[in-house]
Order: sequence, then structure tokens, then C-alpha cells
Amino acid sequence: MFNSGFKLVGHVSVAINDEVVQEIPNLVVTTGKNYVASRMKDTTEGAMSHMAVGTGSTAAAAGDSALGSEAARVALTSTTVNNNEITYVATYPSGTGTGALTEAGILNASSSGTMLCRTVFSVVNKGASDAMTITWTITAS
Repeated sequence: MFNSGFKLVGHVSVAINDEVVQEIPNLVVTTGKNYVASRMKDTTEGAMSHMAVGTGSTAAAAGDSALGSEAARVALTSTTVNNNEITYVATYPSGTGTGALTEAGILNASSSGTMLCRTVFSVVNKGASDAMTITWTITAS
């Protein structure tokens, strides 16, 4: 029997005012894997369109379908596909998503929706006047 070992892995970069403050791995959750499989058949599920940040600290788990404690959600600034990688970028302007942030996720709706990925990280303090950019790359290998 042939086993290709197909995997989805990700990497997240968080920058405050254009300075990278954290680099973290992510978890492609079960709903995200199901989403990828459904998109191979058709496009009945909407494309990933938003990124959320929050203050939850529970470790990311395969069964996650939402952030632990969502603080803000914004539309993706850009989505780029390069061979077997897709990169999502979201920008949180001053006044949006402020506080001691500890988690992020990619979703396909402005509220609720299907979660593709979730990550939990050490506290990133985003002040009210700070801009934050999160760059999230997922590689299919």
C-alpha cells in the first residue's frame, strides 16, 4: 500500500510596528483538514477570509473550532499561493485587537465560520497606538 504522508504544517510570524516579535508553529485543526478535503471536491465552503486574535491560553488542539477568547477579527490583507505554500497576511490597525494577546486563528467568515488553523503563543502586548501584522504560511508536503 502506498502512503504519501501528506501533511499540512504552518509557521506564524507576529510583528508589532513592523518589528517581528514572535515566530511560532501552528496547528491545522481537524475542521481545517476537513475544509481542505472538501475544497478538493468543490467550493461550497467559502475561502479563508479572516484572521482572529485572542487572549485564551489553552493549548491548541486538533478539535478546536474557535479561539479560546477572541478579542478581534479582521479581513485578510492578502492571500498568496506559491507552489505548495499559501501565505495569509492580516493587519490589525491601531485601536483594533489591543491588549495582551496569546492566540490566533484563520477562519472563513467575519464571525463564526470554519477554522483552518490555531496557534497559542507567549504574550504579545499590542498597545492602542500599535499596528500589528501577522503572516501565516501553511505548507502542504
